[in-house]
Amino acid sequence: MSVLIDSNVLLRSAEPTHAQHHIAMRAVEAMVARSESLVVVPQVLYEFWVASTRPLDRNGLGFSSAAADVELQKIRSFFVLLDDVEGIFSRWHDLVVQHDVKGKVGHDA
Repeated sequence: MSVLIDSNVLLRSAEPTHAQHHIAMRAVEAMVARSESLVVVPQVLYEFWVASTRPLDRNGLGFSSAAADVELQKIRSFFVLLDDVEGIFSRWHDLVVQHDVKGKVGHDA
């Protein structure tokens, strides 16, 4: 069975000091142990970018664009990306990295 991973699971997994970090990690590990197909969609990746690059004082993780990109690459190497219209994610990714887009405006990129 395919399981769509929510951006909150990814955000908690990327934030080792968060109270729910271990819960998120154990949930993913349990699904892997059951041989589930773990998938993400571009919208989840957009949400991850926006929340991870949003400043700490605005309920974000405060990641730089470079740090968020490293995490996105990890996510894409671990989870299956179910792409939407061909090319949209690739173009969005190029824009946010090239222009150092952070926070909420990442939705608009």
